[in-house]
Amino acid sequence: MHRFYCPAQDISLATITLSDPNQIHHVRDVLRLETGSEIIIFDDRKNEYLAVIEKIQKRNITCQIKAQNRPGGPEKRLKISVACAIPKKAKIDDIVDKLTQLGADRIIPLETERVIVKIEGQKRNSRLERWKKITLNACRQSQRKELPIVESIKSMDELLENISSYDLKLIFTLQGSRKSLKEVLRQAKFKNILLLIGPEGDFSPREFNSAVKKGCIPVCLGELVLRVDTACLAATSFIRLHANG
Repeated sequence: MHRFYCPAQDISLATITLSDPNQIHHVRDVLRLETGSEIIIFDDRKNEYLAVIEKIQKRNITCQIKAQNRPGGPEKRLKISVACAIPKKAKIDDIVDKLTQLGADRIIPLETERVIVKIEGQKRNSRLERWKKITLNACRQSQRKELPIVESIKSMDELLENISSYDLKLIFTLQGSRKSLKEVLRQAKFKNILLLIGPEGDFSPREFNSAVKKGCIPVCLGELVLRVDTACLAATSFIRLHANG
C-alpha cells in the first residue's frame, strides 16, 4: 500500500489533509489514485494511519482516517547520529538517502578543513531543504515510521561544542592508535551514539586532537581505506546489526 507523510498539525481526530505539492502530484498524476483509494499515512510523532482518500483538489487532498497505529511504550531503540564530511566524488544526496533507509536518527553534514566541496550562502538553505525531501522519500520507500533529523552544515568546531549528550562518540580515522569498531562495540553499552566520518584525506591533526579531547574514540573499519560514502553506510549498518543481534 502506498505511504505518505503528513505533519501531525494537519491531522485531526477523523481527517488528514495532505498539502505538500510533491505528494499531491504523486497521488494525482503519478499513481493516479482516486477517491476511495486506501493509503498509509505517517506523521512526525511515529503514528501511522490507514486512511481513505475522500477529496482530491488542486492544493490539498482530504483523507478519512479508518484506523490508527500508535507507538507503544517507551523508546528503547539505539539512536545513531552520523556526522559525515561532504565528499568530493560521491553525492551527499545519496548518503542522506541511504542513511535514512538504514535507520540513522540524525544526519549532520560536515565541512571540515580538508573538505574540497564548499557550499556557500543561500545554497546551504536550499541543500538542507532538498536533503529533508530526500529523507521523506526514503522513509516512504523503506516503510520507516519516523523522519530522521537533518541538521544544517556544521564545521568540526561547531559539532564538537554540542556532543556531551552522546554516551559513545566514535571518530573514524587513519591517525593515531585506533581500535576496531567490533572491539569498541563489544566493550561498551550505549543508547546514543555519534559517528564522525572524515573527508578524502582524513580529518586534520587539529580536528582529530580536538575530537579526542572531547571524548571521541579513534576507530577503524578494517585494513582497507574506504571512501566517505562507503564508510558511512558500512559503519551504520554494522552498528545496527550489532544492536539487533
